[in-house]
Amino acid sequence: MTENIVPNDHEKLRSLEAQVQVLAQAVRALAEGLEDIPSQDTDREKQAARGARLAHELLLSEGL
Repeated sequence: MTENIVPNDHEKLRSLEAQVQVLAQAVRALAEGLEDIPSQDTDREKQAARGARLAHELLLSEGL
């Protein structure tokens, strides 16, 4: 299927795939930051802030 894609389009596709992966990681970090884990004695606000900070850093690293 990628045989019919010209090099420029192939590069764009790779870039888009990388951005989607980073977005998925950012969403995962946010979800984990908001997750309530009863077995852990963590401050929910600190956990949420840590998740948000990680998500933000991931997005910045990809230039999003």
